Amino acid sequence: MAATTHSTTSTTAQVTQDYLPALARLLMCGLFIWEGVLQLRDPAGTVSYFTSLNIPSPQIAVWVSIAVHLLGGIGILVGFMTRWAAALLVLLCLGTAFGIHLPEGDMENMTHFYKNLVMAGGLLYVIAYGPGAFAFDKS
Repeated sequence: MAATTHSTTSTTAQVTQDYLPALARLLMCGLFIWEGVLQLRDPAGTVSYFTSLNIPSPQIAVWVSIAVHLLGGIGILVGFMTRWAAALLVLLCLGTAFGIHLPEGDMENMTHFYKNLVMAGGLLYVIAYGPGAFAFDKS
Protein backbone atom coordinates (compact mmCIF):
# COMPACT_ATOMS: atom_id res chain seq x y z
CA MET A 1 0.00 0.00 0.00
CA ALA A 2 2.81 2.40 0.85
CA ALA A 3 4.39 1.84 -2.56
CA THR A 4 1.10 2.67 -4.30
CA THR A 5 0.65 5.85 -2.25
CA HIS A 6 4.22 6.92 -2.98
CA SER A 7 3.76 6.23 -6.69
CA THR A 8 0.50 8.22 -6.81
CA THR A 9 2.08 11.10 -4.90
CA SER A 10 5.09 11.02 -7.20
CA THR A 11 2.86 11.03 -10.30
CA THR A 12 0.74 13.89 -8.94
CA ALA A 13 3.85 15.90 -8.16
CA GLN A 14 5.18 15.31 -11.68
CA VAL A 15 1.88 16.34 -13.30
CA THR A 16 1.81 19.44 -11.10
CA GLN A 17 5.38 20.34 -12.07
CA ASP A 18 4.61 19.88 -15.76
CA TYR A 19 1.17 21.44 -16.15
CA LEU A 20 0.85 24.19 -13.54
CA PRO A 21 3.64 26.26 -15.12
CA ALA A 22 1.82 26.03 -18.47
CA LEU A 23 -1.38 27.26 -16.82
CA ALA A 24 0.55 30.05 -15.10
CA ARG A 25 2.04 31.11 -18.45
CA LEU A 26 -1.43 31.24 -19.96
CA LEU A 27 -2.73 33.39 -17.11
CA MET A 28 0.26 35.76 -17.16
CA CYS A 29 0.55 36.37 -20.89
CA GLY A 30 -2.95 37.72 -21.50
CA LEU A 31 -2.33 41.08 -19.88
CA PHE A 32 0.77 41.75 -21.97
CA ILE A 33 -0.73 40.62 -25.27
CA TRP A 34 -3.92 42.61 -24.64
CA GLU A 35 -1.97 45.77 -23.77
CA GLY A 36 0.21 45.35 -26.87
CA VAL A 37 -2.88 44.96 -29.06
CA LEU A 38 -4.51 48.05 -27.51
CA GLN A 39 -1.39 50.11 -28.12
CA LEU A 40 -1.10 48.80 -31.67
CA ARG A 41 -4.72 49.69 -32.43
CA ASP A 42 -4.19 53.30 -31.29
CA PRO A 43 -0.51 54.27 -31.41
CA ALA A 44 -1.37 57.99 -31.54
CA GLY A 45 -3.38 57.67 -28.34
CA THR A 46 -0.53 55.79 -26.72
CA VAL A 47 1.90 58.52 -27.79
CA SER A 48 -0.40 61.09 -26.17
CA TYR A 49 -0.52 59.03 -22.98
CA PHE A 50 3.26 58.58 -22.96
CA THR A 51 3.68 62.33 -23.53
CA SER A 52 1.44 63.06 -20.52
CA LEU A 53 3.73 60.83 -18.43
CA ASN A 54 6.84 62.68 -19.68
CA ILE A 55 8.26 59.52 -21.23
CA PRO A 56 11.19 60.53 -23.46
CA SER A 57 10.76 60.15 -27.22
CA PRO A 58 7.17 58.90 -27.03
CA GLN A 59 6.96 58.41 -30.82
CA ILE A 60 9.73 55.81 -30.53
CA ALA A 61 8.78 54.50 -27.08
CA VAL A 62 5.32 53.47 -28.31
CA TRP A 63 6.79 51.03 -30.86
CA VAL A 64 9.27 49.66 -28.33
CA SER A 65 6.40 49.19 -25.88
CA ILE A 66 4.23 47.43 -28.47
CA ALA A 67 7.08 45.10 -29.41
CA VAL A 68 7.95 44.28 -25.79
CA HIS A 69 4.32 43.62 -24.83
CA LEU A 70 3.51 41.50 -27.88
CA LEU A 71 6.77 39.60 -28.26
CA GLY A 72 7.15 39.01 -24.53
CA GLY A 73 3.51 38.01 -24.10
CA ILE A 74 3.46 35.68 -27.10
CA GLY A 75 6.81 34.18 -26.06
CA ILE A 76 5.36 33.37 -22.63
CA LEU A 77 2.14 32.03 -24.17
CA VAL A 78 3.77 29.55 -26.55
CA GLY A 79 6.82 28.86 -24.42
CA PHE A 80 9.35 30.13 -26.95
CA MET A 81 12.52 31.61 -25.47
CA THR A 82 10.43 31.65 -22.31
CA ARG A 83 13.10 32.69 -19.84
CA TRP A 84 14.23 35.57 -22.08
CA ALA A 85 10.64 36.69 -22.63
CA ALA A 86 10.04 36.57 -18.88
CA ALA A 87 13.22 38.57 -18.21
CA LEU A 88 12.14 41.21 -20.70
CA LEU A 89 8.72 41.45 -19.08
CA VAL A 90 10.26 41.62 -15.58
CA LEU A 91 12.18 44.70 -16.72
CA LEU A 92 8.99 46.17 -18.18
CA CYS A 93 7.02 45.50 -14.98
CA LEU A 94 9.66 46.92 -12.67
CA GLY A 95 10.32 49.93 -14.90
CA THR A 96 6.62 50.68 -15.13
CA ALA A 97 6.07 50.09 -11.41
CA PHE A 98 8.84 52.40 -10.24
CA GLY A 99 8.80 54.85 -13.15
CA ILE A 100 5.06 55.36 -13.62
CA HIS A 101 3.01 53.99 -10.74
CA LEU A 102 4.85 55.24 -7.67
CA PRO A 103 3.59 58.79 -7.05
CA GLU A 104 2.82 59.51 -3.41
CA GLY A 105 -0.78 59.60 -2.27
CA ASP A 106 -2.35 58.12 -5.42
CA MET A 107 -4.04 54.90 -4.31
CA GLU A 108 -5.05 53.79 -7.84
CA ASN A 109 -1.45 54.03 -8.99
CA MET A 110 -0.32 52.17 -5.86
CA THR A 111 -2.64 49.31 -6.84
CA HIS A 112 -0.97 49.22 -10.27
CA PHE A 113 2.44 49.50 -8.59
CA TYR A 114 1.83 46.38 -6.49
CA LYS A 115 0.18 44.56 -9.45
CA ASN A 116 3.39 45.11 -11.43
CA LEU A 117 5.52 43.84 -8.53
CA VAL A 118 3.36 40.71 -8.29
CA MET A 119 3.64 40.10 -12.04
CA ALA A 120 7.41 40.55 -11.84
CA GLY A 121 7.48 37.97 -9.05
CA GLY A 122 5.51 35.48 -11.12
CA LEU A 123 7.77 36.06 -14.09
CA LEU A 124 10.81 35.43 -11.89
CA TYR A 125 9.33 31.99 -11.18
CA VAL A 126 9.12 31.41 -14.93
CA ILE A 127 12.80 32.33 -15.23
CA ALA A 128 13.73 30.02 -12.34
CA TYR A 129 11.61 26.96 -13.20
CA GLY A 130 11.11 27.16 -16.96
CA PRO A 131 8.04 26.92 -19.13
CA GLY A 132 6.58 23.56 -18.10
CA ALA A 133 4.51 21.54 -20.56
CA PHE A 134 3.17 22.65 -23.93
CA ALA A 135 6.18 24.82 -24.77
CA PHE A 136 8.66 25.04 -27.61
CA ASP A 137 11.42 25.35 -25.03
CA LYS A 138 12.61 22.42 -23.01
CA SER A 139 12.81 23.09 -19.26
